[in-house]
Amino acid sequence: MRPAYIALPFVLFAVCATPREQCVSDVTRDTKVLASLINEVRGNLARGYALDRQQEVRSVPKTCRAQDEDGDVFRFRCDETRTVTTVTPEAIDLNAERAKLSSLEERFVQSQAASNQAVAQCIAVHPE
Repeated sequence: MRPAYIALPFVLFAVCATPREQCVSDVTRDTKVLASLINEVRGNLARGYALDRQQEVRSVPKTCRAQDEDGDVFRFRCDETRTVTTVTPEAIDLNAERAKLSSLEERFVQSQAASNQAVAQCIAVHPE
């Protein structure tokens, strides 16, 4: 259930955003993704290895209590579902990771320039 709570503020922002904010968010999405990937690759290079994240859904046995119409209390099994993220180190080719970083940084510069123009257009189309 927790991931739904994490995503909820983003859904509410999308619903409550002004047309200008929505436009700016849409045109800067790729740049933000590239920035995130660059940070991840830089972290991998600094550590010397990558972090592999795996999500696993687990059912945790649980016993619940309830009351019937006669007022008798009874117990029943009501398993709880949990999502667990495990992080394990993963070997990487540092030379390939450096090449990836260089490529991402070049793409980021191009994306940033395009985003800046698109943001200016959003501001022109949706003045506040």
